[in-house]
Amino acid sequence: MPDTPSPMRLPLQGIRVLDLSRVLAGPGCAMSLADLGAEVTKIEHPVRGDDTRDWGTRIGENHSAYFNSVNRNKRSIGVALDTDDGRALVREMAAKADVVIQNFKFGTVERMGLDYETLRKGNPGLVYCSVAGYDPTGPEAARPGYDLVIQGEAGLMALNGETGQGPLKFGIAVVDLVTGNYAAQGIIAALFDRQRTGQGRHVQVALYDTGIQLSVYYGLEALAHGKEVRKFGNEHPSIVPYGVFEAADGAMVITVGNNGQFVRFCHDVIERPDLAADPRFATNTERARHRELLLEQIRPELKARQRETLVASLEKAGIPGGKALGILEALDSERTRRGDLRTTGMTPDGSAFAVLMPPYRLDGQRPPVRTAPPALGEQTDAVLAEAGLAADRIAELRRLGVIG
Repeated sequence: MPDTPSPMRLPLQGIRVLDLSRVLAGPGCAMSLADLGAEVTKIEHPVRGDDTRDWGTRIGENHSAYFNSVNRNKRSIGVALDTDDGRALVREMAAKADVVIQNFKFGTVERMGLDYETLRKGNPGLVYCSVAGYDPTGPEAARPGYDLVIQGEAGLMALNGETGQGPLKFGIAVVDLVTGNYAAQGIIAALFDRQRTGQGRHVQVALYDTGIQLSVYYGLEALAHGKEVRKFGNEHPSIVPYGVFEAADGAMVITVGNNGQFVRFCHDVIERPDLAADPRFATNTERARHRELLLEQIRPELKARQRETLVASLEKAGIPGGKALGILEALDSERTRRGDLRTTGMTPDGSAFAVLMPPYRLDGQRPPVRTAPPALGEQTDAVLAEAGLAADRIAELRRLGVIG
């Protein structure tokens, strides 16, 4: 993995970001900005670092798969924010930053003097992003926000699983991740607006608000009907056949999206033209009405065929479909490797680890992973020297335990 910036011109080059956040939503937001070229400095506790350095599979001395997933393209500096000198140091850095991101508990940044109103006095153009669990102006502002709790309170767990099954969470912390993306969108919009006004903005996002947004069409259907929506598991609430089906050698996904596709599916994929001619299945509305009757006919036909055969037939018929793979299968697949979607990093002690690449391309080129997720405090001296601190002051701050 290269340690120097790519020659590719990235849109946020020159934007300086202080990432004071921890765990997933805030760090994910900062990583999105870093992927686009921003110079992101992650401020961590000088001894334990980000909580996620100790979550899940450990890699080397202080990396983990969880930490590495949202901290590529960043630099790490260890600062003790429970000291006056540490807080003063961050204020000094914030005065020269373009963006600050934080997700401390309610009231913490005000007590530390690292809140938006304080920092903007020395930097009117600062874009400041606060990530919270709930509406920061409401009665629940002080409640800690956790992805799993929000999934339950926002009704998202009521959408997952099969009919009759109780609340079921998403397999990943989807609310955290999408909140991070919304936060990055808000920051980029505020940076654009700053070009016109010269003034920064305070971007505020809350996990609960994201959870409600994620209800999308299910949420609007529930409001339209005035009742809870039915669970459909791997099936689609409105389109049939659409979901996960068992072939002779494993599971696969088939999405028959319109009436023309259904006719081709019956004739060319499962060789059952009688189903295409049946008036009960002539339109998607009718197919949804007779869902179970149709699926009873389709499932044995798919079960009798190999996945490779079905995928080829679907592709020839112009119907989207594919194998349902495991995570390792997908990451090790030729499609992933061909798309340059993963690379390899190295910890300072020589432990290799996988790093995912940004999911988009700019002018046909995928932005590079310029630096691997950093070791705890790996760039402390370099960052502080760039900020204008003399070597003797850096040494004194380390002697006092202010930096790691």
